[in-house]
Amino acid sequence: SNPTLPSTPALNRLRAAAALIPLIESGLADSRISAERAALMASFCEWAAENPPDDPEAAKLARSVGDGLQRIDSGLRRRVELAGIRQPNPP
Repeated sequence: SNPTLPSTPALNRLRAAAALIPLIESGLADSRISAERAALMASFCEWAAENPPDDPEAAKLARSVGDGLQRIDSGLRRRVELAGIRQPNPP
């Protein structure tokens, strides 16, 4: 079995960020959270993954968070584009 690394604030932030990614994605998909709220949550995830501790678990979590942020970013951009299409053209 893999030994569990001791908890550090940085590792705990990464774990929290990794857990937030699917919540952000499902919240956006179900329209339960606004794009603004999703962007704020994503900014925490980005901050948490910026400088991961130097260990394999942290690196894996940081990659997972980065992949999730890319998915969220593309989803937010699609939402903005769709919202732009629905807005009437100015006179």
